[in-house]
Amino acid sequence: GIQSVREAITFRNEISIDTLYLTSNGRNRLEESIDVSGINTVDVSDEVMAAISETITPQGILAICAIPQRSISQLQLRGSSKVIYLSEIQDPGNAGTIIRSADAMGMSAIVTSPGSVDLFSPKVVRSTAGSLWHIPVFESVSLSEMIATFPQTQMFTLGSKGSTPLPELKVDSDCIAIFGNEARGISTPQNLAQVSIPMPGNAESLNLSAAASIVMYHLSNIPTSANWSR
Repeated sequence: GIQSVREAITFRNEISIDTLYLTSNGRNRLEESIDVSGINTVDVSDEVMAAISETITPQGILAICAIPQRSISQLQLRGSSKVIYLSEIQDPGNAGTIIRSADAMGMSAIVTSPGSVDLFSPKVVRSTAGSLWHIPVFESVSLSEMIATFPQTQMFTLGSKGSTPLPELKVDSDCIAIFGNEARGISTPQNLAQVSIPMPGNAESLNLSAAASIVMYHLSNIPTSANWSR
């Protein structure tokens, strides 16, 4: 789609674009907003685009990109870094929404456990609306490896029975927020704090992406007196 491809082109120092497939209409739309010179482009018919695209109504723009290969040892925390760890998350829509919210709230990285949805699957890529190219992601990292790699870093999980209400959570340095599987949650190690989201309304629960977005807003520590003019 145009949004994801445009952002991939904008951030191509981080993302390697192998080939860009464009219909006539897709090329016109894309070139209205960004320069595609220097990228290997292939013009295709609407019929060919429909055959190679997974969407029912393709936008006429499809990019083949190399998946970044990152090791968790490359993740450098800088004193105020906020990392989101997803344990066995399964739903592509949830993953995409969390990545998009993490980008908006200034999180430092996304890390997933083994058995989680592929963050570079077409459904996840589309649902991030380009945010996937703005924030580093690390896949297939176990929770035990995270704890071993960042032993001094504040970590917490989210749960309905958490002893610390989110508004009372104090984060003054690096931290890692851990979110579990949509249905099963996460088996919490004894040394990790558990945080809950107070809900004064009548809903019994929040879905994973909504809960994660609320937590990320809290972690962003946006001052209430901030100047929002852009």
